[in-house]
Amino acid sequence: MKNGKRPTRKEKMTMLKYHLNPNNWLVSKRNGDMLTLVHRYTSSVRQIPKD
Repeated sequence: MKNGKRPTRKEKMTMLKYHLNPNNWLVSKRNGDMLTLVHRYTSSVRQIPKD
């Protein structure tokens, strides 16, 4: 898996909207209207819609 990148300010706002702590998540992929997130410590993967 590719290394995750730090989220931008707009992506952090989107994460907060989905009740996720932006300090714990990295952005793995930015596909069209979806964000693929990877947890920093547990490596769990989650997808959320991009706003």
